[in-house]
Amino acid sequence: MSDAVSRYHDLLSSGGLAADSQGQLERLQESRGLFFGTRPVCTVLRPRFLTPGQYGFLRDRVKVLLPAFQTAYDRAMADPHFRKQFRLLDWEDELLSVEPGFNHPSPTSRFDSFFVSEQDLKFTEFNTETPAGAGYSDALSDVFYGLPVFQEFQRQYDVKPIPDKPGVLHALLDAYAQWRGNRTDPPRIAILDWREVPTFSEFVLFYDYFRGMGIEARNVDPREVEYTDGKLMCGDYHITLIYKRVLISELIERGGLDHPVVRAVRDGAVCMANTFRCKILFKKASFAVLSDEANADLFTKDQLAAIRDHIPWTRVVEERKSTIDGGPIDLIPYIAANKDRLVLKPNDDYGGKGIVLGWTVDQPIWEQAVRQAVETPYVVQRKVNLPYEPFAGFENGKLQVIPRMLDTNPFVAFGAHMHGCLTRISTEALLNVTAGGGSTVPTFLIEER
Repeated sequence: MSDAVSRYHDLLSSGGLAADSQGQLERLQESRGLFFGTRPVCTVLRPRFLTPGQYGFLRDRVKVLLPAFQTAYDRAMADPHFRKQFRLLDWEDELLSVEPGFNHPSPTSRFDSFFVSEQDLKFTEFNTETPAGAGYSDALSDVFYGLPVFQEFQRQYDVKPIPDKPGVLHALLDAYAQWRGNRTDPPRIAILDWREVPTFSEFVLFYDYFRGMGIEARNVDPREVEYTDGKLMCGDYHITLIYKRVLISELIERGGLDHPVVRAVRDGAVCMANTFRCKILFKKASFAVLSDEANADLFTKDQLAAIRDHIPWTRVVEERKSTIDGGPIDLIPYIAANKDRLVLKPNDDYGGKGIVLGWTVDQPIWEQAVRQAVETPYVVQRKVNLPYEPFAGFENGKLQVIPRMLDTNPFVAFGAHMHGCLTRISTEALLNVTAGGGSTVPTFLIEER
């Protein structure tokens, strides 16, 4: 892998490939609308490379872990007392009673993980509500095939894209077929979110993709819909399948439990993916449920081994006794005294909001964050050592190769199998584009010719 990266950077250093490739990258992103708000989605000239071995290892580990999350979800749905561990709000708990009409609460989801080393993989979050990035990643793969440096690089290496959008579409159509009871009636999709969100450009990518696959689709703002005569409508457009990108919490905060979308889903008048039940595993407390010794008897021997290997120690922040590395601790004093080893995360938020990386703040700020975490549902998670790789960028007429942290985010269909991978890079420890930094890069499988 290091030889391939070095070869790619060597090519950029020769002749005018870097300047030509940068110009092409800017033109293609501009023409395709690849912007997060006003920022280009990709700011570097090198993609992320995975070997078939790495990709296979990632796929296998996802496959082993998914049944453990499913077990926790099933138990939570069946047992209200057990479900309290996830710290659902009252209205979230109420909406669990809404039957989605298909088997899995999250037809499309995404893990956030890190290859700490070749065989050391840590999963840190599970986005089962509104997993983003599939459209951006696929579009960037197409863009990079057009870069002069990438074309030259393929003389020596066989490079293959890892498509993400087809898995999303398959999951949506399968959910709709279950809800509808047949596979003959095509859906009319609403890609649903507020029109002003910075990810709107990705909704346009999915709109074009759905239409290109012969499926009716529109980008729809939740403020534009009405529920009348048993139909969810946006003007004269009858919506039968919602590709839900709006966060449930924002939908309820702005529209309440009487919002037309909520009423239509309650009545079974429209299929919505992901469902209200996705909130259970979306809660970051789901990682605490898996890693807490109090729940060990819930999982099989193989699942416990996978949890131990791949899920960082995580606990809901509360006054309690617990264990870490086999030893007893008093949780709150332990958190306060070990900031350099820990991360605080709000139980239900996205885009890096509210996350406190202990090693980046001084002790008084950390202690204040711990006090807040006790009052508001938070989890504490053991720090994961972030991997670095060099990535080349072209700025101010110069090629710059800078080490950047990178994550590895496999998409999942129906909680059953992996179907692609998103990569984000950053010079900051918080790898999240929504948080205001970093970049998305396309991910390719690579082998030497």
